[in-house]
Amino acid sequence: MLKLFNTYSLKEEEFVPINGNHVNMYVCGPTVYDNPHLGHARCYITWDVLYRYLKFLGYNVKYCRNVTDVDDKILNKSVKENCTPDEIAKKYYDIFSESMKKLNNLKPDVEPFATKTLGDMIKMVKTLIEKGYAYEANGDVYFRVKKFPKYGYLSKQPIDDLESGARVEASDIKEDPLDFALWKKDEKFGYKSPWGIGRPGWHIECSAMSKRHLADEIDIHAGGADLIFPHHENEIAQSECANGCRFVKYWLHNGFVTINKEKMSKSLGNFITIDGLLEKYDANTIRFFILTNNYRMPVEFNDEALDAAQAGAKRLKNAASNVLVWVGKNAINENVEADEIEEFKQAMNEDLNTSKALAVLFETASKANKAKDEGNKEEAAKYASVLIKLSRVLGFDFEKTQLDENQLKEKLSEIIDEFEFIKDKNAPAKEIMDSIIKVRNEARAAKDWAVADSIRNSLDKINIVLKDSKEGTVFELK
Repeated sequence: MLKLFNTYSLKEEEFVPINGNHVNMYVCGPTVYDNPHLGHARCYITWDVLYRYLKFLGYNVKYCRNVTDVDDKILNKSVKENCTPDEIAKKYYDIFSESMKKLNNLKPDVEPFATKTLGDMIKMVKTLIEKGYAYEANGDVYFRVKKFPKYGYLSKQPIDDLESGARVEASDIKEDPLDFALWKKDEKFGYKSPWGIGRPGWHIECSAMSKRHLADEIDIHAGGADLIFPHHENEIAQSECANGCRFVKYWLHNGFVTINKEKMSKSLGNFITIDGLLEKYDANTIRFFILTNNYRMPVEFNDEALDAAQAGAKRLKNAASNVLVWVGKNAINENVEADEIEEFKQAMNEDLNTSKALAVLFETASKANKAKDEGNKEEAAKYASVLIKLSRVLGFDFEKTQLDENQLKEKLSEIIDEFEFIKDKNAPAKEIMDSIIKVRNEARAAKDWAVADSIRNSLDKINIVLKDSKEGTVFELK
């Protein structure tokens, strides 16, 4: 049984969805005003793994991750770069999306934009006013925090403590310094509303988007630990008051990425962009680095840790690649069953213990290599199948096999005598393959299908396939 640490109760709880086998999962997405960094990588890789694992367990998951494309930071950036807020949002959303793709993160099932959900936000704000939980003041709308007795429970900050730390400004138009904005007056960049030209407060966006695309009450709401207060605290207050029911069953939060023991953030200027990191390390390495650590704990970024992760990811990939080259991709069984799969599930069921899960992958890789060394293709194929299956759940890409010179030489040795046109059978394997491709292409051009088919059939015996494109012909493992 899967157990997850619920920030709301501060306990590990058995995961039981609200609606049978269906799981509604919401993750706070990016505010698109700058390049995504390693902190974003940690957050979205973590919840990508949860999404994959829930599907692996057989749940029907609907994953919604929003895009905040209206915000002070976006407006300030647009002024600085002398362009429209929409242009800033589009530019950095495209960069974010490409970064997520490079990290091998699956796309969410739904990815709503704040500016496309304004009607739902306005409707929710109106409901809160009608119920007496919110009030309008000079074009702004605020939520009455003290009307929600459970306020502060998620962040474990009693209202009395919050009140004593609140700063009261002389010009404050709020009834209470704790009240937070649901709608902000903004006649320059705003949108029409019943309260005049303005734009939504940040917190109302997620409440409205999760309600529209998932449900009033959802199973999982996840995000970085920095969002617990005030963002998620405010989401709970406004959603539960507007909808009249519990908002979220399981609140999940990932820890920070730190550099020199300080949280990485744009405001501190100590952030490393995902694209910058990918220039030095591949996606498997970054994912391995993140998954070696408990998702709730802070992760200290340094080159030594990344280098160790690179070595670990390479070991797993090499094991998969070497065995796949030997048995062929067609030998991989998607429905394989093995003890290692149960061990993997036991690890992941312990609040996503990815460190233990990685240990299972290493054990499986060792068994696959041993079977190969012993010449047991059936066992090698079994353990390679398990390794590929479990690595997919963690979001690794170990299946792109590139034959090195020695591997290619070994495979070609099995069929080299079938190619009478190759004069130097001891030439480098890549040269031999170039000759084979050249002769085969000449045969196709001359419509000599017998020769072309003969070459294809010979390569087929060693699980090598030729692929033609406008750029030319390449070979890869089948």
